[in-house]
Amino acid sequence: MEKETIEVMVEGGKATAAPPLGPSIAPLKINVQAVVDKINEKTKEMQGMQVPVKVIVDTESKEFEVEVGTPPV
Repeated sequence: MEKETIEVMVEGGKATAAPPLGPSIAPLKINVQAVVDKINEKTKEMQGMQVPVKVIVDTESKEFEVEVGTPPV
């Protein structure tokens, strides 16, 4: 079970499939919009802030999890 981790900074609640997120995860052949929706759900309380996000993808099953970090000061 191989996992790949993508780390990006997104604006809380406003992630999109545009760069840097979309081009980073599209090659992994997972549903980009599902990832965007999950990130926005988890970061909606942080609107207006840049938030570090990790997307961890199981390259075999194509399942993913989203981890949200603490916004920098």
